[in-house]
Amino acid sequence: MPELPEVETTRRGIEPHLVGRTVTHVIVRQPALRWPVSEDLAQCLIGKKILQVNRRAKYLLLDTGAGSVMIHLGMSGSLLISPLRTPAGKHDHLDFIIDQDTLLRYRDPRRFGSVFWLPESEHVLLEHLGPEPLSEDFTGETLWRLARNRKVAVKLFIMNSHIVVGVGNIYANEALYRAGIRPGIAAGRVTRPRFDKLVRCIRQVLSEAIAAGGTTLQDFVREDGSHGYFSQSLAVYGRAGLACKGCRGVLKEIRQAGRTTVYCPTCQN
Repeated sequence: MPELPEVETTRRGIEPHLVGRTVTHVIVRQPALRWPVSEDLAQCLIGKKILQVNRRAKYLLLDTGAGSVMIHLGMSGSLLISPLRTPAGKHDHLDFIIDQDTLLRYRDPRRFGSVFWLPESEHVLLEHLGPEPLSEDFTGETLWRLARNRKVAVKLFIMNSHIVVGVGNIYANEALYRAGIRPGIAAGRVTRPRFDKLVRCIRQVLSEAIAAGGTTLQDFVREDGSHGYFSQSLAVYGRAGLACKGCRGVLKEIRQAGRTTVYCPTCQN
């Protein structure tokens, strides 16, 4: 599933092609995504200029000043900038034609993504989200305060979008490894100094992943169809049974809430 670095990589990639330009045509080939594409999407969007391309959590927002297109890539979605007359493939469900010379195409093999028109700035899916992990609002103090007396595992705690947005499974594994915190420990047992370090590690991991264009494990591609390369830097995720890059001990794999967790029993405690 595309996580925050992949979505931010997409945002940065499509932004120069869209900002200040006008949507001249919208083609909806397959409206049956995770939620149906609004029947009036084209009517609401055509003729409007895109003023900003923003991101909130894993949602992309194409802001026109009179409403926004909110896009979620789901498990297999991607947005591609393509030549105008590029033939549509089987999984190319929506096209946005920009100034009659640029094609922004939404591709989603599994159709778990979504495309909404928001006449207002808020949506039920955006309510009650936690702070952005790269913002000043995300601090060790905040995590420590919210974790008091919480028995939930710290990995699941930082993956809760009500606590902080965008820390998906891959990056939670990597950040906890760098912070030296075992993923199964109760969040309420993590000290304030360790949360401070964890916040720094989350920021480092996400920033490095964005700089590398994200992590390509299955379906995700960038706006130009290329792949992200942060997978080459993964220390624990996907490496169960291999040697820890720190102590050279064997990395262990467990399941937490149906997700794979890999950690080092020696380096993380």
